[in-house]
Amino acid sequence: MRYDRTVHLDTDFTTAVARTRDALAAQGFGILTEIDVTATLKAKLDHDMEDYVILGACNPPLAHRALDTDRSIGLLLPCNVVVRRDGDRTAVQALDPGTMVTLTGLDALRPVAEEATERLDAALAALTAAGRKD
Repeated sequence: MRYDRTVHLDTDFTTAVARTRDALAAQGFGILTEIDVTATLKAKLDHDMEDYVILGACNPPLAHRALDTDRSIGLLLPCNVVVRRDGDRTAVQALDPGTMVTLTGLDALRPVAEEATERLDAALAALTAAGRKD
């Protein structure tokens, strides 16, 4: 089972992170958390790895609807979006919101997951479209 929605961009990491933030914001997602995995592993383990950031994206109306359906769904919120170097390109990956329905078995979450999927897909599509304008 795939649990991600992924696009690859032919742009540098810093630009990809900025574009990802903008594309998510255009779809009503704010960034609640940001984890610089590269810096954390370097500081804690002296381990070097490629650029890798996890953005905790949240669309408040969707989160509210999901939490009203199942208070435990907070375990799967916010929606993690990863921006990472992948060879010569930058990968942007979002957790597939359908995972909420699959993991919980709650059909009542399906409309929330479907709307979140539409919004995330639109954000990812905007990233690839922006990359073609360079």
